[in-house]
Amino acid sequence: MARATKQRWHQGGRARRRQVLDRIATGTSIAAGVFLVLVLLSILWTLLSRGLAGISWATVTHSMGPPGSGGGLGNAILGSIIQTGLALAMAAPLGLFCGIYLSEYGGKHNHFASVVRFVSDVLMSAPSILIGLFIYQLVVVPWGHFSGFAGAVALAVLAVPVIVRTTEDMLRLVPTSMREAGAALGAPRWRVILSLCLRSARQGVLTGILLAVARMGGETAPLLFTSLGNQTWSLRLDKPMASLPVAIYQYAGASYDDWVQLAWAGALLITCGVLMINIIVRLSARR
Repeated sequence: MARATKQRWHQGGRARRRQVLDRIATGTSIAAGVFLVLVLLSILWTLLSRGLAGISWATVTHSMGPPGSGGGLGNAILGSIIQTGLALAMAAPLGLFCGIYLSEYGGKHNHFASVVRFVSDVLMSAPSILIGLFIYQLVVVPWGHFSGFAGAVALAVLAVPVIVRTTEDMLRLVPTSMREAGAALGAPRWRVILSLCLRSARQGVLTGILLAVARMGGETAPLLFTSLGNQTWSLRLDKPMASLPVAIYQYAGASYDDWVQLAWAGALLITCGVLMINIIVRLSARR
């Protein structure tokens, strides 16, 4: 009887300790979540309070100009759209096909696939400034000048590993039975991959592409070594081209109030763009 009572007492003590630890862990998790939300709200409030005053029609239609000239960020916005779009056109097919290869053909005994996967993971974690220096030596130095095309190539190199990893992971989630069903119907392997596997994983693949776009849209360091920047309207990819991140970098440290205001306005525009992309990703993932 005494032994049973002592055992119940120990069991009750362990249960109370588990409850206390559970409450501590739950409270810590909630506090961490609240802290992150407050940090995000603080950033958004700072950008809105300082950047909203600089948003006007002239900001998005006028090109960059000298201090006090009433210039805007129109050419920088257009340059960012052009370079990001071109980079996406280069990175999306390459990353998509590479992810398909790693998922469908890159088994454990495929040493080439292991090397490709390792290189992709290294590129994903590589600092963006190193990518900019690499493209500077590869494209800018041989050409003898900066260019929008070099900036697009640098952004594409940053986007490819994101698309590769997301595509591979999403395709691996497709059940093997679906592939077997397609093969049983007599469909060739490439048809099974395109019509069954990719169609089933299209939402996740699209999410990876949109996340890559969000990363490209806010990069500054690679563009400093490749496209450099331009104070005027320029659509030529073989010449230096303006971009919104570089314009923010140049204006934020200036001693002119109108340039600093444009820097805050540009930061707000980039943040809103990235936020919209993430909202689209979340909505598309729920469908």
